[in-house]
Amino acid sequence: MPPNLPTKSQALPGRNKAICIPENHVITHKPIHPPFPKHITESFFAMGCFWGAERLFWQQQGVYSTAVGYAGGITPNPTYQELCTGLTGHAEVVRVMFDSKIISYQQLLILFWQAHNPTQGMRQGNDRGTQYRSAIFAHNTEQLHVAQQSLQHYQQKLSTAGFGRITTDIKMAPPFYYAENEHQQYLAKNPDGYCGLEGIGVSF
Repeated sequence: MPPNLPTKSQALPGRNKAICIPENHVITHKPIHPPFPKHITESFFAMGCFWGAERLFWQQQGVYSTAVGYAGGITPNPTYQELCTGLTGHAEVVRVMFDSKIISYQQLLILFWQAHNPTQGMRQGNDRGTQYRSAIFAHNTEQLHVAQQSLQHYQQKLSTAGFGRITTDIKMAPPFYYAENEHQQYLAKNPDGYCGLEGIGVSF
């Protein structure tokens, strides 16, 4: 049976203070914590283990900065160890800050859909648990609408290819809690580290 998200009474209590103060991005050397320049837009994406997902986005021209963290659950300011219990309700999320004049939100969505399997529910490949679910957290109603349209389009593509229903959760962005600094740009700091990111070969 797939794991279920915890209820408010089941969730871990967390803490009032952030678990760390984020450092600058080790690749772009730009801030990963607001305030950001006025021309920078952001959105959150969950697509399995956040290490490989973050690298995918920071490699794109027009992406100002990226950060990893926890969102979509209940526990405030959780630790990675707490996340792994399944009792925070959060997903592993990449916060993508981008210049929409260079890379569009639609282009980010195409990267998102093609780089993972959005039909697997509470897992991604061999990574199983609520933290590995697929989700898009939009920062305005326009993003929300575009994301919902992209899901409908990609569902048609997947259905034609013989895949099942997309389980990606699409909603307005909830609070974002930064992960510990050792997880930020993890694959830049650990080039041989684990990356579970893998698409299913169906183009958008």
